[in-house]
Amino acid sequence: MLRGLDKLAGTTVDIPLAKGETGGLGWLQITLGECRYPVDNPAGDAYAWLVIRENNAEVPIFEGWMIASSPALSALDHSRFDVWVKSCTTD
Repeated sequence: MLRGLDKLAGTTVDIPLAKGETGGLGWLQITLGECRYPVDNPAGDAYAWLVIRENNAEVPIFEGWMIASSPALSALDHSRFDVWVKSCTTD
C-alpha cells in the first residue's frame, strides 16, 4: 500500500499495489517491483522497490527502494506529487 499526495490540490490517495502491478497518481505511473517486511512482523516496516515514470516515459524519475519508516531516506523528488510506502500486502 502506497500513499500519494498531490501537493497542488492538497489531497492524498491510497494506492493499493501487488508485486508487478502499476498504479497511477496524476500523470505518474508507479510500478511495485518488490515489497518486503519482517517475517515475524508483517505489519512492521515495509521496504518497497518502486519504478516511477511520467506519462509512459522511457526513463524513470525514480527507481529504488523506499522504506516506510524513513520516507525521506530515499524519496521521490517531484514538484507536484509525493509518494511514500505505508505497508506491504500480505495476501
